[in-house]
Amino acid sequence: MDTNEVQLTGRLPTSPQARELPSGDTIWSFRLVVRRPEDPGRRASVDTVECAAYGAGAVRSVRAWKEGDEVEVTGALRRRFWRSPTGPRSRYEVEVARGRRVGRAGP
Repeated sequence: MDTNEVQLTGRLPTSPQARELPSGDTIWSFRLVVRRPEDPGRRASVDTVECAAYGAGAVRSVRAWKEGDEVEVTGALRRRFWRSPTGPRSRYEVEVARGRRVGRAGP
């Protein structure tokens, strides 16, 4: 049985941004900085993961988040395709189904 489930906890380097798609739908996009598990003998590193939310439940949470907040998201990994002036393009992102703030940014 195939499974596509993602659960991440990390910090927002910037506040989520809303943008309107040609279809008229609004999508909220943000990046999530997630620490990698520590590996003895190596310095700590992070991954920056692109995320998008457009379902009503996820959007209610995401639009209240601010830069520096620590958040937890669950969803699925998706590959998006589009055309650009230089040709076809794609990228992977987490399509957020649920999200919650687990820590607020400092003052």
